[in-house]
Amino acid sequence: MKSTFEKMGGTYTLGADGIYYPNLVSTDEEPHYGKYGMMRKTYLKEHRPAMYSLYMLEDRLTEHLNTVDDEAQERMDILVCQMIERQGITEELKACDQMEWVRAVNGIRNMAEEIVLNELIYR
Repeated sequence: MKSTFEKMGGTYTLGADGIYYPNLVSTDEEPHYGKYGMMRKTYLKEHRPAMYSLYMLEDRLTEHLNTVDDEAQERMDILVCQMIERQGITEELKACDQMEWVRAVNGIRNMAEEIVLNELIYR
């Protein structure tokens, strides 16, 4: 009779002591996530512990955090470009009044980050 582990495709190796040990291999990918992945991890730990535990048990946490971080970075880039274009922030403004340009772009980045946090990180 096969165990549940064997039914799912798992295998065992006979040890020197006569006991069969499961062959466990992590399928987790290398972490490359940054700021947004770490924020998502903290959010899951503090506010969604069941979801966090599920990702850990299924060995999908790093994959999830990498995906969220990549999506958040891409969304930030798109939003910032769109907002700069809509508000008419140009290189001409940068040349004429650098402090005004910095203020405007920082405001846009802050607005874009709030959108990203609400859409991707804190859901």
